[in-house]
Amino acid sequence: MTRTGWSTRKIALVLYPFGAGAAAVNVFFAALIFSWIGGPILSTGLSILIGAVLGIPATWYFAKHIRHLMDMADRGAQQ
Repeated sequence: MTRTGWSTRKIALVLYPFGAGAAAVNVFFAALIFSWIGGPILSTGLSILIGAVLGIPATWYFAKHIRHLMDMADRGAQQ
């Protein structure tokens, strides 16, 4: 059976801006919660930078999951 549709890499590239944005928001809010016990509050720029780095593996694993679901749907349609 050959794969149809987008590759995992293409899915990841399309979803990366959303994954990086979600990671940046989570990093910023985690820093705000951490500030309740005396931690530093991160600037938005630093949160975006950390989110951009953390968004790479998060988006890659999510894209792999989406590709797996696409493969399962293709197998179910062929039966």
